[in-house]
Amino acid sequence: MKISGFSYVRNGFDYGVPFLEAIQSILPICDEFIVVVGNSNDGTREAIEQLNASKIKIIDTVWDMNLREGGKIFSQQTNIGLDALSGDWCFHIQADEVIHENDLLKILNAIKENNHNKKVEGFILPFYHFWGSYNYIRNSRRIHKHEVRIFRNNIGARSYRDSQGFRKFKSIENYNNNTEQGKKLTVKKIDAPIFHYNGIRPPTNFRKKAELMGSFYKSEKDVVKELDERKYDWDNVDRVIEFKGTHPALMQSKIAAQNWNYIYNPKKAVWKTKDKLIQPIEDLLGFKFGEYKNYKLIK
Repeated sequence: MKISGFSYVRNGFDYGVPFLEAIQSILPICDEFIVVVGNSNDGTREAIEQLNASKIKIIDTVWDMNLREGGKIFSQQTNIGLDALSGDWCFHIQADEVIHENDLLKILNAIKENNHNKKVEGFILPFYHFWGSYNYIRNSRRIHKHEVRIFRNNIGARSYRDSQGFRKFKSIENYNNNTEQGKKLTVKKIDAPIFHYNGIRPPTNFRKKAELMGSFYKSEKDVVKELDERKYDWDNVDRVIEFKGTHPALMQSKIAAQNWNYIYNPKKAVWKTKDKLIQPIEDLLGFKFGEYKNYKLIK
């Protein structure tokens, strides 16, 4: 049984994402790791090379900026990495995601235990969505709780939408022509959280990053207008709670280097009217109404 890890990144330092930590976090249980590196000018590629790991292979790409809107470029880059994998299982980690070292054996054992059970096509992992600093995680109904990050190779899986998850298709032609919606993967859950660090950045860079990421879904003009209307800053969030767990060891240097102090102020919380009404009910019932699930969970 062979496990192939893969990721994509472009100008990782400029975007402030822990791409090096992401790669290294799952490398111990991977037999190979493919990194699709877009044309970067901030030393991203050189930094990956300096990891000097025999398992790592870099694929160089030039991003087609005509695929920016809708996040299509993210799926394209994901699929380039996916097509290069030779393992039995594929483990996708994004550039702002890190796995805790204490969970690697749990993940590896789950894959081994289900390797011969063809009904299990993949696994979902829960998420910790950090916001503002390393001390808070967002926990409202607006965040996605689980995503497919591990799945079997050679089942026709392709990146779905903006690299949100994966579905399997009858043919690549159908996928490329958008003539097939694809089938959701049948998966099991592994209680090994993904530490999602996308929401962590100093106040001076908070809006800048939102503008950069938003430009991959809408025109830059529309993004700026939307952020202006929302008065977007790090207080522009519905709800976060204090994180009381431990971070991956790989992240300790970044955590120690944090030079700003974020404190969640519920009085400044920004809620959509519908969410503000429904959230207390969901909290009471422990159930999310209308939750989007891009998978079929095997109980």
